[in-house]
Amino acid sequence: MSVFIKWLILAALIIAAIACYSYGSTTGLFIFIIAGFVFEMAFWFKVFPIKRNNHDRKPI
Repeated sequence: MSVFIKWLILAALIIAAIACYSYGSTTGLFIFIIAGFVFEMAFWFKVFPIKRNNHDRKPI
């Protein structure tokens, strides 16, 4: 996957999170706040992926 596509996905995730938070707070629908939280967590886990050490892996 190219770097441009990754940045485009990250931008879309954070814009979707902000949009869901905004719509959820103005309408009072809690489901949009939950959706915003899900988009935000997807953004942060994409930015900071969990890295594993080679020492943690068991040999096959």
